[in-house]
Amino acid sequence: MRHFEEELENLRNRLLEMSGLVEDSVYRSIQSLIEKDEAAAQQVLQNEARINRMEIQIDELATSLLARVQPMATDLRFITAAIKINNDLERMGDISVNIVRRTLALMGEPISKVLVDIPHMATLAQSMIRKSLDAFVRKDPELARSILTSDDVIDQLRDSVYEELIGLMERDPTTVRQSINLMFIARALERLADHATNIAEDVLFLVEGVEVRHHAEVHE
Repeated sequence: MRHFEEELENLRNRLLEMSGLVEDSVYRSIQSLIEKDEAAAQQVLQNEARINRMEIQIDELATSLLARVQPMATDLRFITAAIKINNDLERMGDISVNIVRRTLALMGEPISKVLVDIPHMATLAQSMIRKSLDAFVRKDPELARSILTSDDVIDQLRDSVYEELIGLMERDPTTVRQSINLMFIARALERLADHATNIAEDVLFLVEGVEVRHHAEVHE
């Protein structure tokens, strides 16, 4: 039993290490966009391989625990949540790389238009990610629930960004390439928020054993 507890703690520590690396990649991808920081962009690209390796290692560790042990309900929920959170973190790393690639395409030219609501979206998405990971570390269901309500705000901001950029392209066709890249970035930020929401839902499952889908619990 003690060996099993040590393995669970190892799984938790690996997941926290990966969380920190992914959070750093998200931060640097946004920094590279807003500040035109190419060094930050390159660091995100360098982090990608390490994140991918960690995702495989964590998945193998969690799967091995499930295969070798018949864990009690609480431990089973933790291992299941760890597998799902691990997948969301890996996807966040991929999305950070996608943001950087779009940013690098914009790096060599002046942005003819301010970034509309994209910096605001980025700040909110980062906040959701940090809160979701804090909720996991602290096993805090109330913090997890607070994240679910933020997802709708991100969706509204994405729609606002799309509308403004479409209007800009209609008024000035020379901005089409930039605007399309910015629309892809807005979509990427929304997807980051979606993955933060997934982690918040996993925290509720871990702590309370409840499945939350489509935010139904929030609106009750």
